[in-house]
Amino acid sequence: MVRASGILMPVASLPNRYGIGCFSKEAYEFVDFLENAGQSYWQMLPLGQTGYGDSPYQSFSTYAGNPYFIDLDKLIDAGFIEKKELAKIDFGKNPDEIDYEKIYLNRFRVLKKAYDNSPYASEPKHPWNGEKYDEEREAFERFISDNAWWLKDYCLYSAIKEAQGAVSYIEWDDDIRTRKPDAMKKYEQELSDEIRFYEFQQYEFALQWSALKKYANERNIKIIGDIPIYVAFDSADTWSNPELFKFDKKGYPTVVAGCPPDGFSATGQLWGNPIYDWEYHKKTGYEWWIRRIEHCFKLYDVLRIDHFRGFDEYYEIPYGSETAMHGEWVKGPGYELFKVMKENLGDKEVIAEDLGFLTPSVLKLVKKTGYPGMKVLQFAFDSREESDYLPYNYGRNCVVYTGTHDNQTSKGWYKSAGRKDKSFARRYMCVRSPEDAAYDMIRTVLSSVADTAIIPMQDYLNLGDEARINTPSTLGGNWIWRMDKDALTNELSEKIRLLSRTYGRIIKKKETPEIKGRKKYR
Repeated sequence: MVRASGILMPVASLPNRYGIGCFSKEAYEFVDFLENAGQSYWQMLPLGQTGYGDSPYQSFSTYAGNPYFIDLDKLIDAGFIEKKELAKIDFGKNPDEIDYEKIYLNRFRVLKKAYDNSPYASEPKHPWNGEKYDEEREAFERFISDNAWWLKDYCLYSAIKEAQGAVSYIEWDDDIRTRKPDAMKKYEQELSDEIRFYEFQQYEFALQWSALKKYANERNIKIIGDIPIYVAFDSADTWSNPELFKFDKKGYPTVVAGCPPDGFSATGQLWGNPIYDWEYHKKTGYEWWIRRIEHCFKLYDVLRIDHFRGFDEYYEIPYGSETAMHGEWVKGPGYELFKVMKENLGDKEVIAEDLGFLTPSVLKLVKKTGYPGMKVLQFAFDSREESDYLPYNYGRNCVVYTGTHDNQTSKGWYKSAGRKDKSFARRYMCVRSPEDAAYDMIRTVLSSVADTAIIPMQDYLNLGDEARINTPSTLGGNWIWRMDKDALTNELSEKIRLLSRTYGRIIKKKETPEIKGRKKYR
């Protein structure tokens, strides 16, 4: 194992003049910042298209990329749109926040104009219809063919959804909701141009993301991706593969996902995602899961699997419940899924998000996979009891954070902590003032024995809860934080590099960072 560190930074939170972070020059500058700061990892939130509540964990597809991340300047450079056209569009006035309503209303309109004025349109205009662009069209058609196994359903689903006024697929007419052959053929013909537009979006996303990832990898920066354990109910995944889930004969869920009451919520978290029919998955040799994970490793170098304990036991709530208080725990697929995954894909680098209350069986599963679990320093300072999150309880094979996207920022946490918890934290980390608390938490994480340490960007910037990414079980005000365009200074990168060097987390060029269990512990 190589001792290393990285930064958690959502792509959407990067600065950009078009209202939301994307694969623009600011993303490349962030990679440069990571390299200069001696970091080895860029951890992101899921790159899928955001759906309900603007959450990246509620996506319309487990495979499709978020069209919001397409860099519009690259479309200008390609000649598909003109810069002066974008100057007239309101993508949001506040540079500190993402205005998802304005992004939704305007981003697709711009992308449609770019599609219509490109060589990829159904009927390209001059000059895009010339032989000069045959090679580009051939590459586009190869992309469509190579990804047809998921792209076809996603693009048809998206085109129908748009035509139906964006309502959930469960509200569509029965013939297309249940994918009757005649209805499928009808919509494919009627919406052929709209379908091709969605194919164009995914092609541009793939091209731009591939270039950015290559740039990062060439600078010894590995990408840590994030995959939700569940898919959204209103998604191309559920519409095209209902047999994968616990649905009734009419296509409605019988149970949905969530978690019971805990420190985040007194009534639990009602996520609403459909629950997998694990017996069906087992009969197919977990084919869908193998393909899903394989796709993720084409996008990322390391994969963080959210809510890992759901593979051991998952919490299911009767469909229609208003809270998560009346659910029950049900046994999941356990190690068998990961055994099959390793047999098919090899020993991939995975981080198990194993936070929360962990039963002996969950701990046994994580240990058996060999995957590193997660430690969050903010959870360590409960003055009522000794915590597994205190650094002296860590093993090497784990990934430690000051906090995650679901936590307060470190500055915000220290400010709002109870008197006894704050006193304990102050003694443990030698905090001299509230302004130094985030720095002291960072230093404590980096100095721990954990092989991998990941710090949210907001903590390096010493920001308060105005920069919090998400508050679980709440709607509104989440996923909107954006970093200031002048935040990435040379002074800050030097400070991070010094900290990383002090605690032995800068990797030499010839070494390759890895996040995986050590074989001798398996």
